[in-house]
Amino acid sequence: MTTPSPPADVVYAVEPHVSPAEYIVVLRKTTLGERRPVDDPARIARMIDEADVLVTARVDGRLVGISRALTDYSFATYLSDLAVDEQYQGHGIGRELIRRTHAACGKETMLVLIAAPQAETFYPHIGLQQHMSCWFLPRE
Repeated sequence: MTTPSPPADVVYAVEPHVSPAEYIVVLRKTTLGERRPVDDPARIARMIDEADVLVTARVDGRLVGISRALTDYSFATYLSDLAVDEQYQGHGIGRELIRRTHAACGKETMLVLIAAPQAETFYPHIGLQQHMSCWFLPRE
C-alpha cells in the first residue's frame, strides 16, 4: 500500500513555540483532543513551554499537525504528542513529523511514544516497533 502524497503546500519547521490557542485548535481536530486538557489553556501552555522540541506542519500558515517531544538529545526521546488535523490525515504528515522530530532530537536516541487507541495500527505501518513492557503511574 502506498501512502498518498501530502498536500504540496505543507511547510514543516522546528519551532521554539506555538500559541496554546492554535495548539488547542489542532488537538480538537484529532482524537488526541479527547485525552489532553484542551479546556485548560494554562496547562497546555506549560506543556508547550516545557517541551524540548516542537515540530510543526502548516498549510498557508495554519497549524495542521504538530509533534511535541521531551529529550536528552543523546539517549531517549519521548514523543508525547503527535497530532494531525483529521482533514489532513492519510497523506504522510504524521510520518514526516516523526521523522523530523527524531532527526531534531538525535538519531542516536530511542524515540518512544504511547499510541492513542485509534492510532495503534498506524505506527507499525510506518516502521515503529511495539514494546510490550510499559509501566506508569496515573495522573492525580
